[in-house]
Amino acid sequence: MENPQLNFVFPETSINPSMVMNCIAYKHGKRLGTITLEAISDVLAEDGTFVWLGLREADKALLAKIQKEFDLHELAIEDACSAHQRPKLEEYGDSLFLVLQTAQLTEDSGVAFGETHLFVGARFLVSVRHSSSLSYAKVRERCEHMPEQLNKGPGFALYALMDFIVDHYLPVVQGLEQRLDQLESDIFDKDFRNETFAQLYELKRDLLLLRGATLPWLDICSELMRFHTHIIPKDTRFYFRDVHDHAQRIHQAVEGMREMLNDAMQVHLTMATVRQNEVVKRLAGWGAILAVPTMVFSLYGMNFKHMPELDWRYAYPATLGIVIVGCIWLHRRLKSIGWL
Repeated sequence: MENPQLNFVFPETSINPSMVMNCIAYKHGKRLGTITLEAISDVLAEDGTFVWLGLREADKALLAKIQKEFDLHELAIEDACSAHQRPKLEEYGDSLFLVLQTAQLTEDSGVAFGETHLFVGARFLVSVRHSSSLSYAKVRERCEHMPEQLNKGPGFALYALMDFIVDHYLPVVQGLEQRLDQLESDIFDKDFRNETFAQLYELKRDLLLLRGATLPWLDICSELMRFHTHIIPKDTRFYFRDVHDHAQRIHQAVEGMREMLNDAMQVHLTMATVRQNEVVKRLAGWGAILAVPTMVFSLYGMNFKHMPELDWRYAYPATLGIVIVGCIWLHRRLKSIGWL
């Protein structure tokens, strides 16, 4: 029995024009101009044209509209309706659906992650930005200044977008490296601070999220270099090799920082243990020093009837002298071996 066709019904509501960043038609690599969403299917009917549509925080009504105009698969539209998707590449008939995570540094040197969903076909490219993500207007302008490359179709536009996203991982990696260097300095600082470990944990979390965002790029680029020839022509594949190299370098940098961070956390715990041992040694040293007068004076507090030194005239100053000399000797001895 055949599986029933899935149909997702979206409410008929008005489309917010602020969600449409750009909708531009190109023919033979040259810009024809901005078009409306309703004119997309008419433009695609002409030979040598393709449409580049940019959306931001698209709702269900808008996604239902582009599904109809580009004949997209309903499962891909369902994924695009909600963010928090894992990075992936899926093929639906004659089109591809990509989910890429973006990253950028915040003012407090943290990392803000976003998502970009891409629908790619032989005659169109649709980008849907979610959360924290930079504008792709500069990417479009750069491509429009290279009509001979843009004439290769949506495959080259896809490369330009992916190259733009992966290049913006570099400042994030550099910012995390600076945070790691600062934390390493704090670890060996004499002024031990408990919040350093909390900062180490936050950095480890950011690195883990960045690793999850960059690792799938390697498989995505490898697949784009080998398959989907109807969308990615042969003379365009080597561009994705460049993106693969950038993603590989970023992934290696992240893995290196994760290893260094694990070592830094172990060193931090070791340093904390060493400092605790130093405190215990000092307390034990002072306890040993105080044990001398405690032992002597406790002897005089015992109720013995006959104690020969009680009748000696110099018993009191002699006892004090012995206690003081014993404490001074023990203090110097413990200090020389590093206990004080």
